[in-house]
Amino acid sequence: MPAVRDALLDAALTALGVRSWATVRMVDLAAIAGVSRQTLYNEFGGKEGLARALVRREAEAFLAGVERALDTAAGRHGADAGDCFAAATAWTLHSARRNTLVRAVLTGCRGDRVPVAAVVPVPLPRPAGGRPRRDDAPLAPVELLDAFHARALGVLERRFPGLDEVAADWACGTAVRVAVSYVAVPAASDEQACRRVARLVRGLLSGG
Repeated sequence: MPAVRDALLDAALTALGVRSWATVRMVDLAAIAGVSRQTLYNEFGGKEGLARALVRREAEAFLAGVERALDTAAGRHGADAGDCFAAATAWTLHSARRNTLVRAVLTGCRGDRVPVAAVVPVPLPRPAGGRPRRDDAPLAPVELLDAFHARALGVLERRFPGLDEVAADWACGTAVRVAVSYVAVPAASDEQACRRVARLVRGLLSGG
Protein backbone atom coordinates (compact mmCIF):
# COMPACT_ATOMS: atom_id res chain seq x y z
CA MET A 1 0.00 0.00 0.00
CA PRO A 2 2.24 2.82 -1.24
CA ALA A 3 -0.13 5.59 -0.15
CA VAL A 4 -0.40 4.23 3.37
CA ARG A 5 3.34 3.67 3.57
CA ASP A 6 4.10 7.25 2.49
CA ALA A 7 1.51 8.64 4.90
CA LEU A 8 3.15 6.80 7.81
CA LEU A 9 6.62 7.90 6.77
CA ASP A 10 5.41 11.50 6.43
CA ALA A 11 3.91 11.31 9.92
CA ALA A 12 7.21 10.01 11.32
CA LEU A 13 9.21 12.74 9.59
CA THR A 14 6.86 15.42 10.92
CA ALA A 15 7.14 14.03 14.45
CA LEU A 16 10.93 14.13 14.26
CA GLY A 17 10.73 17.83 13.54
CA VAL A 18 9.50 18.50 17.07
CA ARG A 19 10.64 15.63 19.29
CA SER A 20 13.27 12.96 19.80
CA TRP A 21 12.86 9.57 18.17
CA ALA A 22 12.70 7.91 21.60
CA THR A 23 9.51 9.83 22.41
CA VAL A 24 7.78 9.16 19.09
CA ARG A 25 4.94 6.68 19.64
CA MET A 26 3.71 4.29 16.99
CA VAL A 27 0.09 4.71 18.07
CA ASP A 28 0.36 8.47 17.49
CA LEU A 29 1.86 8.03 14.03
CA ALA A 30 -0.88 5.60 13.06
CA ALA A 31 -3.53 8.06 14.22
CA ILE A 32 -1.96 10.92 12.25
CA ALA A 33 -1.84 8.76 9.13
CA GLY A 34 -5.43 7.63 9.68
CA VAL A 35 -4.67 3.91 9.94
CA SER A 36 -4.62 1.34 12.71
CA ARG A 37 -1.48 0.62 14.71
CA GLN A 38 -1.62 -2.94 13.39
CA THR A 39 -1.43 -1.59 9.83
CA LEU A 40 1.72 0.28 10.77
CA TYR A 41 3.29 -2.86 12.22
CA ASN A 42 2.22 -4.89 9.20
CA GLU A 43 3.93 -2.39 6.91
CA PHE A 44 7.22 -1.92 8.77
CA GLY A 45 7.44 -4.71 11.34
CA GLY A 46 8.09 -2.29 14.17
CA LYS A 47 9.58 1.05 15.12
CA GLU A 48 13.09 0.13 13.94
CA GLY A 49 11.78 -0.95 10.55
CA LEU A 50 9.90 2.32 10.23
CA ALA A 51 13.05 4.26 11.10
CA ARG A 52 15.16 2.47 8.51
CA ALA A 53 12.54 2.91 5.80
CA LEU A 54 12.28 6.62 6.62
CA VAL A 55 16.03 7.18 6.40
CA ARG A 56 16.22 5.24 3.13
CA ARG A 57 13.40 7.31 1.63
CA GLU A 58 14.94 10.62 2.65
CA ALA A 59 18.35 9.54 1.33
CA GLU A 60 16.82 8.59 -2.01
CA ALA A 61 15.05 11.96 -2.21
CA PHE A 62 18.37 13.67 -1.52
CA LEU A 63 20.10 11.71 -4.30
CA ALA A 64 17.30 12.50 -6.74
CA GLY A 65 17.83 16.16 -5.91
CA VAL A 66 21.56 15.81 -6.54
CA GLU A 67 20.86 14.47 -10.01
CA ARG A 68 18.39 17.27 -10.75
CA ALA A 69 20.84 19.92 -9.60
CA LEU A 70 23.67 18.50 -11.70
CA ASP A 71 21.49 18.00 -14.77
CA THR A 72 19.87 21.43 -14.57
CA ALA A 73 23.23 23.15 -14.23
CA ALA A 74 24.65 21.15 -17.15
CA GLY A 75 21.83 22.39 -19.35
CA ARG A 76 22.75 26.04 -18.94
CA HIS A 77 24.60 27.70 -21.77
CA GLY A 78 28.35 27.53 -21.31
CA ALA A 79 28.16 25.41 -18.15
CA ASP A 80 30.96 23.00 -17.28
CA ALA A 81 31.45 20.23 -14.73
CA GLY A 82 32.51 22.78 -12.13
CA ASP A 83 29.19 24.57 -12.46
CA CYS A 84 27.40 21.25 -12.06
CA PHE A 85 29.19 20.49 -8.82
CA ALA A 86 28.58 24.00 -7.53
CA ALA A 87 24.86 23.30 -7.94
CA ALA A 88 25.18 19.87 -6.32
CA THR A 89 27.06 21.40 -3.39
CA ALA A 90 24.37 24.03 -2.92
CA TRP A 91 21.71 21.31 -2.89
CA THR A 92 23.73 19.26 -0.40
CA LEU A 93 24.14 22.14 2.04
CA HIS A 94 20.48 23.11 1.75
CA SER A 95 19.31 19.53 2.25
CA ALA A 96 21.52 18.95 5.28
CA ARG A 97 20.15 22.06 6.99
CA ARG A 98 16.56 21.22 6.18
CA ASN A 99 16.59 17.50 6.92
CA THR A 100 18.13 16.09 10.10
CA LEU A 101 18.14 12.57 8.70
CA VAL A 102 20.05 13.53 5.55
CA ARG A 103 22.61 15.41 7.65
CA ALA A 104 23.04 12.41 9.93
CA VAL A 105 23.71 10.01 7.08
CA LEU A 106 26.03 12.44 5.28
CA THR A 107 28.15 13.06 8.36
CA GLY A 108 27.61 9.97 10.50
CA CYS A 109 26.68 12.23 13.44
CA ARG A 110 23.43 11.24 15.11
CA GLY A 111 21.41 13.37 17.45
CA ASP A 112 18.46 12.32 19.57
CA ARG A 113 16.13 12.82 16.61
CA VAL A 114 17.92 10.26 14.45
CA PRO A 115 17.00 6.61 15.04
CA VAL A 116 20.10 4.64 16.04
CA ALA A 117 18.85 1.56 14.18
CA ALA A 118 18.64 3.49 10.90
CA VAL A 119 22.17 4.90 10.54
CA VAL A 120 25.23 2.72 11.13
CA PRO A 121 28.94 3.70 11.13
CA VAL A 122 29.94 1.16 8.45
CA PRO A 123 27.93 -0.89 5.95
CA LEU A 124 26.60 -4.18 7.26
CA PRO A 125 27.94 -7.34 5.60
CA ARG A 126 25.95 -8.58 2.65
CA PRO A 127 23.81 -11.63 3.27
CA ALA A 128 25.23 -15.04 2.38
CA GLY A 129 25.22 -15.63 -1.36
CA GLY A 130 25.77 -11.96 -2.17
CA ARG A 131 22.07 -11.15 -2.42
CA PRO A 132 21.22 -7.44 -2.54
CA ARG A 133 20.49 -5.87 0.81
CA ARG A 134 16.92 -5.08 1.71
CA ASP A 135 15.67 -1.58 1.15
CA ASP A 136 14.95 -1.22 4.87
CA ALA A 137 18.49 -2.13 6.00
CA PRO A 138 20.39 0.48 8.05
CA LEU A 139 22.28 3.02 5.96
CA ALA A 140 25.96 3.91 6.43
CA PRO A 141 27.44 7.30 5.45
CA VAL A 142 29.88 5.72 2.98
CA GLU A 143 26.96 4.15 1.11
CA LEU A 144 25.30 7.50 0.60
CA LEU A 145 28.58 9.10 -0.48
CA ASP A 146 29.24 6.28 -2.94
CA ALA A 147 25.75 6.68 -4.38
CA PHE A 148 26.27 10.46 -4.65
CA HIS A 149 29.56 9.80 -6.46
CA ALA A 150 27.98 7.30 -8.86
CA ARG A 151 25.05 9.53 -9.76
CA ALA A 152 27.25 12.57 -10.24
CA LEU A 153 29.59 10.62 -12.48
CA GLY A 154 26.66 9.34 -14.50
CA VAL A 155 25.39 12.87 -15.14
CA LEU A 156 28.83 14.19 -16.10
CA GLU A 157 29.50 11.30 -18.48
CA ARG A 158 26.12 11.81 -20.13
CA ARG A 159 26.30 15.59 -20.34
CA PHE A 160 30.01 15.95 -21.15
CA PRO A 161 30.92 12.86 -23.17
CA GLY A 162 34.40 14.14 -24.00
CA LEU A 163 35.61 13.97 -20.39
CA ASP A 164 38.41 11.59 -19.55
CA GLU A 165 36.74 8.74 -17.64
CA VAL A 166 39.47 8.28 -15.06
CA ALA A 167 39.77 12.01 -14.38
CA ALA A 168 35.99 12.37 -14.15
CA ASP A 169 35.74 9.51 -11.66
CA TRP A 170 38.52 10.99 -9.53
CA ALA A 171 37.02 14.48 -9.69
CA CYS A 172 33.57 13.24 -8.69
CA GLY A 173 34.81 11.18 -5.79
CA THR A 174 36.94 14.00 -4.43
CA ALA A 175 34.35 16.71 -4.97
CA VAL A 176 31.62 14.72 -3.24
CA ARG A 177 33.70 14.35 -0.11
CA VAL A 178 34.77 17.98 -0.10
CA ALA A 179 31.17 19.12 -0.60
CA VAL A 180 30.04 16.97 2.32
CA SER A 181 32.90 18.28 4.48
CA TYR A 182 31.24 21.70 4.28
CA VAL A 183 28.16 20.18 5.94
CA ALA A 184 30.21 19.30 9.01
CA VAL A 185 32.49 22.38 8.92
CA PRO A 186 30.72 25.21 7.05
CA ALA A 187 32.55 27.72 4.90
CA ALA A 188 32.02 31.44 5.42
CA SER A 189 29.02 31.12 3.10
CA ASP A 190 27.37 28.54 0.87
CA GLU A 191 28.48 30.57 -2.14
CA GLN A 192 32.10 30.29 -1.05
CA ALA A 193 31.79 26.53 -0.58
CA CYS A 194 30.22 26.15 -4.03
CA ARG A 195 32.95 28.21 -5.68
CA ARG A 196 35.67 26.17 -4.02
CA VAL A 197 34.18 22.85 -5.07
CA ALA A 198 33.70 24.11 -8.62
CA ARG A 199 37.34 25.25 -8.75
CA LEU A 200 38.46 21.89 -7.40
CA VAL A 201 36.56 19.99 -10.10
CA ARG A 202 37.91 22.16 -12.88
CA GLY A 203 41.44 21.71 -11.60
CA LEU A 204 41.16 17.94 -11.34
CA LEU A 205 39.64 17.62 -14.80
CA SER A 206 42.33 19.80 -16.34
CA GLY A 207 45.10 17.85 -14.66
CA GLY A 208 45.92 20.68 -12.31
